[in-house]
Amino acid sequence: MHKIKALLIMGVAALFLCSCASLSGPDRGRSAAGHLARIVERGEFVVGTTGNMPPLNMTAKDGEVIGYEIDMVRMMADALGVKLKVKTMEFYELLPALELNSVDIVISGMTITPVRNLRFAFVGPYLHSGKAILAKSETIAGVSDATEVNSPSTRVAALKGSTSQEFIETVIPKAQLTATEDYDEAIRLVLEDKVDALIADYPICIVALLRYPDAGLVSTFTALTYEPYGIAMPPDDPHFMNWVENFLASMEGSGDVEYLQDKWFKSGDWIERVW
Repeated sequence: MHKIKALLIMGVAALFLCSCASLSGPDRGRSAAGHLARIVERGEFVVGTTGNMPPLNMTAKDGEVIGYEIDMVRMMADALGVKLKVKTMEFYELLPALELNSVDIVISGMTITPVRNLRFAFVGPYLHSGKAILAKSETIAGVSDATEVNSPSTRVAALKGSTSQEFIETVIPKAQLTATEDYDEAIRLVLEDKVDALIADYPICIVALLRYPDAGLVSTFTALTYEPYGIAMPPDDPHFMNWVENFLASMEGSGDVEYLQDKWFKSGDWIERVW
């Protein structure tokens, strides 16, 4: 009887060990063949962005894409020991590109939302912002409640596919919306009085004031919304997500975040490179 029990125990133990081996071995193999390994093997870190969201990302006169986010992903590429490749595209094309594996990550002032997070993983937030209004009218730019401009007579612009467009369609659906391909087009509509206001994240509005100091533009940060910016990533690779999370934490601890904020948000030295 004792011998039968011993054999049963040994059999269960062997089955358990085999199960563990079958779980851990292949998992280690898949991890090694995951996104990080492919990036290192390729020797290139491919990042999707719009290249037109100053000071987060923007295209300089010489064609180079620069900005807060670009410096950040360049540091990531250096840490991975690979080259950085920046792919620019329209904002609404970014997540589909990630889904098709055309880019490794997306970073472009993208707000972490529950809807986006259903399809993609997000690491962050690495910055916080909020919606603001850019206009020539102080009355419009300074509203603390967006419903004050929820009228068919109000013409507003927003970036196509952005949370700003969603905000307008949800909160002020009566307003006349023009969805633009990029922020330059949206700002131009305000300057030419073709819309009454641009609704965008506050950094976009601030840069517009710096670019056009004599155009009579006004923007006030009234925190119409809370916008946490995150890095969009493939949803099926915890190791990759963990690496990026730890990298962002190391940036915070090393002072790199403070350095980048001073460089891109407190200084306007970069403006001449772009306009």
